[in-house]
Formats: sequence, C-alpha cells, structure tokens
Amino acid sequence: MISGYFWLDVILKVVLVLVAMILMALVAIYGELKVMAHMQNRIGPYYAGGRWGWAQPLADAAKFIQKEDLVPAGADAAIFKTAPYIVVAATVATFVVIPFSPSLIARDLDLGVFFLLAISSLTTLGVLMAGWSSANKYSLMGGLRAGAQLIAYELPLVLTVVAVVVQAGTMSLVGIVEAQAAPVEIGGLSISLPFLLKGQIVGFVIFLVASIAELSRIPFDMPIAESELTMGYLTEYSSLRFTMFFLGEYAAMISMSAVAATLFLGGYWFPFVPESTLTYLGPLILIAKIAVLVFLMLWLRSTWPRLREDQLQDMAWRWLIPISLANILVVAFFKVVVF
Repeated sequence: MISGYFWLDVILKVVLVLVAMILMALVAIYGELKVMAHMQNRIGPYYAGGRWGWAQPLADAAKFIQKEDLVPAGADAAIFKTAPYIVVAATVATFVVIPFSPSLIARDLDLGVFFLLAISSLTTLGVLMAGWSSANKYSLMGGLRAGAQLIAYELPLVLTVVAVVVQAGTMSLVGIVEAQAAPVEIGGLSISLPFLLKGQIVGFVIFLVASIAELSRIPFDMPIAESELTMGYLTEYSSLRFTMFFLGEYAAMISMSAVAATLFLGGYWFPFVPESTLTYLGPLILIAKIAVLVFLMLWLRSTWPRLREDQLQDMAWRWLIPISLANILVVAFFKVVVF
C-alpha cells in the first residue's frame, strides 16, 4: 500500500516543477522581447511594471486569459480542448528528470534519457490534434506541416543523444553529468571536460538545430508561417488555450536548452567548482548555461529568414541524419578502441 508521504512527495515535486517551468518561461518571453528589440534598434517593453517593462509577460497573459474562449462550430470540441493540455503536460514532464544539482532533481531514472525522448515526442500528438480538430484548412495544413517536421527532426535529435549515451555508458542524466565531470588524462594532466570538448561538437550542433526545428521557431516556423497560414494550427485558438500553447513553446525552449546543457555542456557541473558546493551553485550554473543557449535561439530568430518546406526536409533527411549516424560510429569506435 502506497503511503500518504509518497503522494505528498509527488505532489510537492510536481508543483515545484510547474512553478519553475512557468517562471523560466516568463523570463524567456521577456528576454525575447528585449533581445529582439535591441537587435532591431528598438526599446521594447518599457512601461508595464515600471521601467524596462519587466511585467510585460504578465500583462500579456492577463490580456489573453480575459478574452472569450471560442470553439469553432465544426470543430471536434473534446480534442480541440484537450490538445493544449497535452503539449503543456509533455513539456512539464521533461523537467522531472533534468538534474539541477546532485540532489535537486524530481526523479533520477536509470532510463532518464529514454523517458525524456519518449515524453517529449507527445508534443507532436498535441499539435496534430490541434490542427485536425479545428475544422480549418489553415490549421490542418499547419498541423500536417508540424507532424512532418517533428518526425523528420526527431530522428537526428535521437541519434545525437544515442552518441552521448554510448560515450557516457549510462542513460541516467545524473550519470551523464558525472561522466563529464570525471577527469581524463591529457598530456599527463588530469582534466575534466564536457562532452562538447570530448568529440561531441558535431552532435551538439545537430542537437541544437533539431531542437529549434522541434520547437517550430524561426527559421523552422513553417507550421505557423503567419504570411502563409495565418497562425497555422493555432489559428482557431483564443484565450487560455492559446496562452497555454504560447507558454508551452517557451517552456519547451527552456527544457530543450536544459537537456542540451546537461548532455553536452556538463549540466550543473563546471570545471574547478568544488563538488561540495554544487548542491548550492549547481542550479545557478545550469541556469547560466540555459540562458546562453536560449539567447542563441533568440539570436537566430532575429537574424535568419524562414526556410522553404523542401529545404527543411532536405536538411534533415540528406544531411543531419547521415551525419548523426556517422557521429555514432565515430564515438563508438573511440569508445571501444581508444578508451
């Protein structure tokens, strides 16, 4: 029989993960508003909440929530209403296995990487449900584009993670961080390096490109493509449900950055930081790495044009997937022969 303490522990961890996700997503939204404004030589939000407009994301959320929640007459109401919850739930679940310090993790699973890849793919289901159930040709086209795009880029993303698992020798995210913190002998010196500097730079670049495509952000925003599809699979959504999709996008951007930082940049670990202090400094180290990766995604949105659909598919199937397979072979060779 499961004790009440177990359920209390589960509820507290879920609430903490949800609060952390919302807070980091709001910061990412504000960061995008200000970063893009400065890159385009504008001021950006400046009044909401006082100087620098720090409360602009909260004001936008309040504006969306108070709008009327509309469901198209021809829509499948049950699926239409459920879709945003699936997207948000899948994003929240990814935070469960991401370690912010050696002890600050909701659940350290032995198959953490497998869980991460499996649960994150549920966003594809939510997007397809939203596009199909809206009874709108633009939404359906956006949903089909999103499905094709997510399937194409899920493959190179998974293959780059396989290479990391082979090099680390474990599927536990905590174990992967510890594998990067383990010292290696280089020229008689004992040095700890992240996987990015241990031969995974190609995998890191592919993972980052595939992550941006999975998020449907510029230059991979064909599922939304305002100039072609109005708002794609989001066209018929309003009020709270639109807000959930919007929040889920930025939360997913945070979670994918956290995964990339954990797999390739050492996660909560940093060279020359004593292990005894990682319990306190680990979350700050990981958040700093996440911030750098999020800024890179914002920079790409502000500077790159949208790709065509054929260019997007060509990049995935002709380039990223073959290079990812070659990366696995190289990593496996050095793992078996050299190390």
